[in-house]
Formats: sequence, structure tokens, C-alpha cells
Amino acid sequence: MTLTLATWNINSVRLREALVSRLMTEQAPDVLCLQECKSPVELIPFDVFQALGYGHMIARGQKGYNGVAILSKQPITEVDSRDFASLGHARHIAGRLENGVTVHNFYVPAGGDEPDRDKNEKFGQKLDYLTEMRDYFRARAPQKSILVGDLNIAPREDDVWDHKKLLKIVSHTPIEVDHLAEVQEAGAWVDVTRQDIPQGLLYSWWSYRAKDWDGADKGRRLDHIWATADIANAGHDSRILREARGWDQPSDHAPVFASFDL
Repeated sequence: MTLTLATWNINSVRLREALVSRLMTEQAPDVLCLQECKSPVELIPFDVFQALGYGHMIARGQKGYNGVAILSKQPITEVDSRDFASLGHARHIAGRLENGVTVHNFYVPAGGDEPDRDKNEKFGQKLDYLTEMRDYFRARAPQKSILVGDLNIAPREDDVWDHKKLLKIVSHTPIEVDHLAEVQEAGAWVDVTRQDIPQGLLYSWWSYRAKDWDGADKGRRLDHIWATADIANAGHDSRILREARGWDQPSDHAPVFASFDL
């Protein structure tokens, strides 16, 4: 059986309810993980998504910022939700599907503008969050699991439009990349997107600040799909739906997809 999964930082699920509905209708992933929902759980328009075939949801919400949700066509049972770095933020939820696959949905803090924890509290919070993610997976070796989300780090040189220019820009600094690598190593996670698309520039985010985001194409791959080694080889058909960045009133992120034969 093939399971298709998508992850998307929607940047307000209520404001972009129509875009989520469009994705569900046109692309129809079995599981859709959203980040930055910016809504209390009870105000997420679940009834709309339910009518489109997504009859199951687990979520953590906050008014106006953060928030994560997993919408699924098949039953999903919540198994965990952690407040990493004790920030009091809704940034993680995990659920188990009927086939035994556990899905972790993360929204890692962006980290502010200055890559110096002594000058920028938010950058320190980001590093602490990643450290606690690492420790979490070291203590609980994941199996038959998929990790998705806006991890707010573009780790590879070809995950950004200009490696040298972005080395001192939050999301691509060496210390962030190292912290993310430790999270990946802790869970023996495989970057499924890059397993399928091993070479070439690849982006999932383009700034709102660019008047012509498509033409300038100064993107970063901040959104990821990982899988544990026991199911990573079942992954295929990875893609980023770049066109969604150009939809009406879009998120600045594009959805990322992968399928698994499980």
C-alpha cells in the first residue's frame, strides 16, 4: 500500500483555508502535516477538511502564531507532543497511523535575524530546541517513523541560492547545520527528499520581500521529510510543489511531498 504524505508551513490555516482545500482536492495526499497554523485547535476549519475526505486530525494550537496539525484520510492516534526547550509553544505533535507508522510533525523556531545567542535570545532558543530534539531521539530510538516539518534550516550548499552569501544568515549557518545533523544522527533519520533528488538546487521557501520571487529564485529548502532507516528505502516520488508559492495570497513556503510503499 502506498502512503503519500505532504508537509506545508501554511502561515495561517484559517487565512489560507482555500489553499489547503485546493491542495487536498488537486493533490490528495493521504496525510497532510501543517505548520504555523496560527490558530487555536478548536478554530481550525476541520469540518471543511473533513468534507474533503480528511476525517482525522490531531493538533496543537495557539492564537496568532505557531501551531501544528496532522490531517489524515485514515485514522491517526496521537502518541506524543513535546514542548522542546520549554518555550510554551505549539511546535510538535506525533501520531501513529493504522499501519504502525509514527509521524512526527515539527515547527522548529526560526531563530531571529542575528546568529549569535548572546545578542539574540531567539537564536539561542532555536539551538536549545534542536539540542532537545537530539536528546529526545537518542533516548527513544525511532522505528518505522517519518519526521516532517518546517525545520527552518537549509543544511546543504545546494539547499540555498548562494551558499557563500548565506553562511552568516540564520537558517544556513554552520552551527545550525551541525545541530540539525546531530538530530538526524540521533534518530538515524534519512533525508528522503535528497535520497530521491540527490543533486541540484532545491528550495521550499521564498521570501515575501522579493517582488518577483519566481524570477529572482532566491530560495531555501527549509521544509523536510525524513524517515527512519527501516522504511527509508520504501520512499519515492519526492517533490516540491513550487507552483503553490504562486497561488493567490500564498504562504511563503511550498508543500513538500513523498510517497512510501508500506
